[in-house]
Amino acid sequence: MSASTSADEPRPAPDTADAPTMLLSGRDIRELAEAGGVHPSKHRGQNFLTDPNTVRAIVERAGIGQGDRVLEVGPGLGSLTLGLLEAGASVAAVELDRALAQMLPLTLRARGIPEDRFALVHADALAITELPSLPGGAPDRFVANLPYNVATPILLTLLGRFPGLRTAFVMVQAEVVDRLVAAPGSRVYGAPSVKTAWYGRAERTGTVSRQVFWPVPNVDSSLVQVTRREEPLGTDAEREATFAVIDAAFAQRRKMLRPALAAWAGGAARAEEILRSADIDPTRRGETLEVADFLAIARAAQGAPA
Repeated sequence: MSASTSADEPRPAPDTADAPTMLLSGRDIRELAEAGGVHPSKHRGQNFLTDPNTVRAIVERAGIGQGDRVLEVGPGLGSLTLGLLEAGASVAAVELDRALAQMLPLTLRARGIPEDRFALVHADALAITELPSLPGGAPDRFVANLPYNVATPILLTLLGRFPGLRTAFVMVQAEVVDRLVAAPGSRVYGAPSVKTAWYGRAERTGTVSRQVFWPVPNVDSSLVQVTRREEPLGTDAEREATFAVIDAAFAQRRKMLRPALAAWAGGAARAEEILRSADIDPTRRGETLEVADFLAIARAAQGAPA
């Protein structure tokens, strides 16, 4: 199956149907699934990439090349994994599904992938606390086709837990990307937008046709890249404090900050005191603030007298 593209979709690589390839075709995907008794789970958001050209285009757009160390979450049957390996990267993959975790090493071995270029962790990505070592060290790039239902928690958790990940390049539901890249004042600007901005700059880098997945999803997919800041905005403790302010502000996004932050601050009067100390107008709404403003509020709350 070939990918249809729009102006901002990854441009498919040249047709390699007659050339040797380690990548998986649509037929390969279905044969592997049948042999392993795998049935795509809607609950886990399993939609497998079936077009090698699209895989190559995604890997190229992610800037993955020889010697890169990549973390992948939800490798599934291995479509994107093989694309990353073909580009010369080493891959540490985290897979929750037991059947898929058992099948993937066999698929890679059958295609001649050296064992030292691949590491598999059978676990929930939200629960891992350390990354496996690859040649040259731990992964410093994150590339994945994330399950739609847990994409944002996985992205934010991994960026927060592993500061060595310099970039994240993920494919998720288009509406999720809208929220991740939204700017203050946007209708879809919210907690995910601000929390992503804590870590770095998020930008949409393309769209992917739903027709290159099996089964075909009911939503469109987009690509988003997060490039980590050279210097963090604050400490881990300040991040946690700032995220608490963000959650409180967007829990009642239509309210002005003074009442919206009342429960968090311990009262509306206390919220106003903190806001004025942070040089933030108490009548503003959370959707107008940038991440630095939320950090200023968190710092003011810690430094203001009780």
